[in-house]
Amino acid sequence: MRIIALALVLAACSEAPPPGDDPRASPGDASRVALGAKVYGQHCMSCHGAKLEGQPNWQQRMPNGRMPAPPHDESGHTWHHPDGVLFVIVKQGLVPPYAPRGYASDMPAFSDKLTDDEIWSVLAYIKGHWKTKELLDARAEMTRNASQR
Repeated sequence: MRIIALALVLAACSEAPPPGDDPRASPGDASRVALGAKVYGQHCMSCHGAKLEGQPNWQQRMPNGRMPAPPHDESGHTWHHPDGVLFVIVKQGLVPPYAPRGYASDMPAFSDKLTDDEIWSVLAYIKGHWKTKELLDARAEMTRNASQR
């Protein structure tokens, strides 16, 4: 009987991550977040900002027709996407199916510069900046809905 009670308590405490969240991008993993901060500083900060604030007027096209780099803080839209989508965009660039064919973007593919582990770590670092209950609840609902398609 004690074993069953212990199993139930442990099951209740081991909450599964929300749908769309990948454990490799967990902001709760301090070593992963530290690596992500370092990699972000070296490869992402020049466009997305030291405080993840993105480029000015990120929702308006630049004169060259391209979109500025969006923020990765709570003011942007990065949190709207499941981790797997974000991973592919960082690895392959902004290409189909996540952008229309022929879409011109300044977002490079990092597949030849970063390891998969470094990409997941950057995502963990970014996700560590998403703190408000409203955002976290909305993200959980959006990724849950996306996983049901």
